[in-house]
Amino acid sequence: MTALPRYRRPATPVFGALGLLMVLGMAEAADALWHAPQERQRLARERQIVADLGLSDLALFTEARYTRHPALADHAAAFQDAPGSFEHFPSGSFVPPAGPWGAARLGFSEAEVAR
Repeated sequence: MTALPRYRRPATPVFGALGLLMVLGMAEAADALWHAPQERQRLARERQIVADLGLSDLALFTEARYTRHPALADHAAAFQDAPGSFEHFPSGSFVPPAGPWGAARLGFSEAEVAR
């Protein structure tokens, strides 16, 4: 009599990978909880340094000027090439152009625009 072939479910590797990811996620969460007091102290020291030195806004990205300091960017910086052009800086996908846009409207005469 011949032995039956061993049946392996096709989902077994997927469930194994998901289990491994869950274990790694729990290990990362445990590590974050373990280091939380040190991180709070580090952040407090850095806040004090920023207050003592009078530093300005955090530079989020290094690419375009309207993504470096969104609070200091002018309204048209994101559209300096053309109003309908594609975004050529990846960070522009994460940071919207500065607002508010005001009450100006598209029109053909000065009266239409000034409304």
